[in-house]
Amino acid sequence: MTNQSEALQIVGPKNKFPEVSLIEPAQSGYLLLAIEVDHRPSIGFFVESKAKKKLLGTLKAFAQKLGTTDAGFDATVFKAVIIPPGRGAFLNKRPEVKIAKFDVVLLVEFVTVDAAKEYQKTPEWAALVADIKENSHNVMSIAASNARRIGPVDHATNGIFLFNYFYADSLDVNLQVWNYTAGWFQDQTGLDNSTVLLPDDATQVPYTIINHCRWDGLRNILPALLFNRSFKPFVLDNFEQNNTAAIPILYKLA
Repeated sequence: MTNQSEALQIVGPKNKFPEVSLIEPAQSGYLLLAIEVDHRPSIGFFVESKAKKKLLGTLKAFAQKLGTTDAGFDATVFKAVIIPPGRGAFLNKRPEVKIAKFDVVLLVEFVTVDAAKEYQKTPEWAALVADIKENSHNVMSIAASNARRIGPVDHATNGIFLFNYFYADSLDVNLQVWNYTAGWFQDQTGLDNSTVLLPDDATQVPYTIINHCRWDGLRNILPALLFNRSFKPFVLDNFEQNNTAAIPILYKLA
């Protein structure tokens, strides 16, 4: 993948939906720990292994402890609910890209990006990651900054949370096509929040950006992905045209 500036290639009717409304990116830094514990089909996450239940308990205790320190002021654990439609067809042309199947996520927000990077180096974080790797199929630990923001994501109230793991040949084009299509989600699903996470070290992560946002419930997002006729031509087709693919997973608070 490259970071070179390239022109966005639009397919279909242009400007059919309002332009996304953005606010200034947060100055926060983030640690994202994404874990594949159980192998489950797209709608089978309601079945949880003993290993997963134990891991969720460990992560919630870790998040609660971290949230009371000066290091991470918001630490939240999520567990997958469903893998919705929307996986990019462009991935068929990039079979080497690992498909995200993370059924557990820990997201920690820090005051600054440097604070997140420093905490990633601590023995506490290293020990947590090492222990989880012993009992999981796949683990991704990254530090990140906020590249784009519609609004802050409310972690205090349960709902349906998206982590959308993007792969693109170009980071710059990925951000452009995210901007262009995000207006659809605001207009068609009432989305009023989103934090786009930009991994600190792109060489260590198979995904260019990870979009994180929240709706009140599945009814607010799933019907739009399943039945809205404009989803594919306006969103998915523009992703594919720009060598970009999304790998979405929907979660709830653990």
